[in-house]
Amino acid sequence: MVEKSETGGFWPSLYDPFRSFGSRMADWLNPAAEASSGKETYDIAMELPGVAQEDVELTVDADVLTVRGEKRTQSEKKGDTWYFSERQYGAFRRSFRLPENADGQSASARMVEGVLHISVPKKAPDTPESARRIEIGTD
Repeated sequence: MVEKSETGGFWPSLYDPFRSFGSRMADWLNPAAEASSGKETYDIAMELPGVAQEDVELTVDADVLTVRGEKRTQSEKKGDTWYFSERQYGAFRRSFRLPENADGQSASARMVEGVLHISVPKKAPDTPESARRIEIGTD
């Protein structure tokens, strides 16, 4: 994949530092996640503090697991001589390509203390056909 195409001339474009700014910003705003593999399952944990369970959608399509959601929080503090209000909101989406031996249709998820835990079972390995002797017949 080509990330940068060269334009004619000796001097670099003034826009070069900003070309991938949008994708870098999206990576920074997406929730942190970690993935691991056990004997029977693949596990994904994603930090979603302040996100309600009903605001999270989890789908599997063509061996791609996608987590979509929206964060809507609001905090307001008042004092005698001061006032502070902080709001955080926004939609996010993270996608994970599942390995060939993952059974995405049997995935399960649970939310515990602001962390989404996704468990994807591994498919049973195909058992190879055992060798068998073929008898040679006569006409």
